[in-house]
Amino acid sequence: MITCVIRYQIDPLQRDGFKQYAENWGRIGFADLASYERYRTRLKADPEGRENFAMAATKRLILREERNFVEVVGGTFGIPSQAVGAP
Repeated sequence: MITCVIRYQIDPLQRDGFKQYAENWGRIGFADLASYERYRTRLKADPEGRENFAMAATKRLILREERNFVEVVGGTFGIPSQAVGAP
């Protein structure tokens, strides 16, 4: 399972608008990068998805965005971290 982590630089005066934009997408994980690409293709054809993109563009909510893809490393997920130097 992979997750797309998007780092946004937003217009600080548009925080409420960006919050609505982000909530419209929800939280989504994908089986692999190909699944993510299929999702993006479907999203461009979806009326609600297009409306959300248009709203963000019209209001100029997003100044910059950066996408990173992460996946869980087996045997490490859910293990509490320990402070460096702890016994």
